[in-house]
Amino acid sequence: MNLRTPLLTALLCLPLLACGERPQTNGASTDTTLGQKVREATDGARKQLAEGNLSVSSSDGTKVEISPKGDLLINSTPVPLKDSQRALVLQYRQQMLTVAQAGIEVGVQGANLGVRAASEAVKGIFSGNTDQIEERINAEAAKIEASASKICDQLPALLATQQQLAAAIPEFKPYAKMDQGDINDCRDGQVTQR
Repeated sequence: MNLRTPLLTALLCLPLLACGERPQTNGASTDTTLGQKVREATDGARKQLAEGNLSVSSSDGTKVEISPKGDLLINSTPVPLKDSQRALVLQYRQQMLTVAQAGIEVGVQGANLGVRAASEAVKGIFSGNTDQIEERINAEAAKIEASASKICDQLPALLATQQQLAAAIPEFKPYAKMDQGDINDCRDGQVTQR
């Protein structure tokens, strides 16, 4: 990363900085003001994920959902499930929730990093000390990469559960689209961002 990127970011974010988008110093949160706003906005999404039906990808336009009670719905019609199948559906749902919520958290961390990067760049411009800006920003980015890596770490278990679910419930099989390539893509995405 060259110094031009943080400086450009800083210039574009000056209005945000002027409006109080600075890290909180009370120790209760490491979120910037913008990060807090993003977190508040995503709290609704987290709640909806936890309490509502989760959608499963479908390339043919079929609406496939999993309810909080473990119902598998295809075009709003419940698929009859045995207790063991329902337990597997609930396991899959929980794993999907964990991955989705981790993704939301990475997004909040990214918002915080953007503000911090802009703040660091502005401080460097005014103090004349731009030497350590990249180092500090890269350290923050490494924390986000570690969080993203944890998401990738959860994908093999999700894939295994999806495969079990597809084997146990034939109606689900056409919608079990995740494969090893998705896990590899997750890992490859991290490497290319370094």
